[in-house]
Amino acid sequence: MVLRALRSMIGLLLLAQASVANAALDIEIIGAGEHQIPVAIVPFGGDGKLAQAINEVVVGDLTRSGLFRLVDLAGKSPHELAEVSYPDWQVRGADALAIGTVAVQTNGRIEARFRLLDVVKQVELIGQAVSANGDQVRAVGHRVADLIYEKLTGDKGVFGTRIAYVNRQGRKFSLLVADSDGYNEQTVLAQNEPIMSPAWSPDGSHLAYVSFETGRATIYVQSLYTNQRLVLANFRGSNSAPAWSPDGKQLAIVLTRDGSSQIYLVRSDGSGVRRISFSGAIDTEPNFSPDGQTLLFTSDRGGSAQIYSMPAEGGAGQRMTFGEGNNFSPRYSSDGKGFVYTHYINGKFYIATQDFQNGQVEILTAGGWEKKPSFAPNGKIILFASEARGRGILATVSSDGRVQQRMFTQSGDAREPVWGPHL
Repeated sequence: MVLRALRSMIGLLLLAQASVANAALDIEIIGAGEHQIPVAIVPFGGDGKLAQAINEVVVGDLTRSGLFRLVDLAGKSPHELAEVSYPDWQVRGADALAIGTVAVQTNGRIEARFRLLDVVKQVELIGQAVSANGDQVRAVGHRVADLIYEKLTGDKGVFGTRIAYVNRQGRKFSLLVADSDGYNEQTVLAQNEPIMSPAWSPDGSHLAYVSFETGRATIYVQSLYTNQRLVLANFRGSNSAPAWSPDGKQLAIVLTRDGSSQIYLVRSDGSGVRRISFSGAIDTEPNFSPDGQTLLFTSDRGGSAQIYSMPAEGGAGQRMTFGEGNNFSPRYSSDGKGFVYTHYINGKFYIATQDFQNGQVEILTAGGWEKKPSFAPNGKIILFASEARGRGILATVSSDGRVQQRMFTQSGDAREPVWGPHL
């Protein structure tokens, strides 16, 4: 594990850095995939302003992934299949080529028609139209990038997904939602009391979170479409750590109303509260498996903070993490084959993953102040809280540890990040 962390750190220091600016988050990209796919992205023909905007999104998305090497176009700009000369792109070393056109329809919607071509085999991989409302230009770009990513890697893209996080400026706390690249920031809640533990509903329509606006930790559920809020749990003591079940019908929460922190289930309307852990220790940070059958959680029942598993309806807990140090904040991977968590040892916090089948542990980061990890919906990227330049930031690391990003807010400290679902 230590050797893996050292290799990652040295590799990241040696690799070139890129940046994506002009968003609510300034993004620094560090590292690259082991085998980058050379791809040429030709700006779409048609409406020049729209073409430029979409091209910037597509190029930015693919560059941030660290999995693609953008090929120099050298002045070539085919937009239709008949205009493509495959030998021209083979000479430039491209494995794939994306071309297309964009236009505004009579109903005001944007429509981009694009093709992804295999330059080596000289065949079409994708031929598709993507449309959206006139004010959703970036959404069109994200969708095109997702389709390219999926076809060339075999994994579903997550460029069109969203993230949530908390920003603190002095005494002001804001719960924010933004596109995965930091654009289209939306303020869900702003107040002068702490906000913690945002959690996405499975359909991406609601956020559950903990607010201290009443003077103690209270759990709310808020619609992102209507802003309507529901008090989910406001019992005596602390109400914390909400986690949605995959079907969205219930949440696992942590209450201290009966003494120590224990895990309970509650329906999404706040009814039917039922205790499911009975350790007498501190049980917290529950997270549902993708099939909804089990929960991972953090407990100190063994004398130190470690990760345990138990049936979602309650039952005996099984310890999952061992060895030196403390382990907490577990989150299942989207395929249910493993989980990510924070590992603390020798004064540093690391982001780590563990495989259920063989128990193999991978330390993915170099260590520091690295907490609250969550997987992207495709399981290939992990979002977490970190620190740099004297303030809180968001960061990501690829599931193999090779590509990292640091995401800086324009001001304040970023905390409590969580990646949203596919919409």
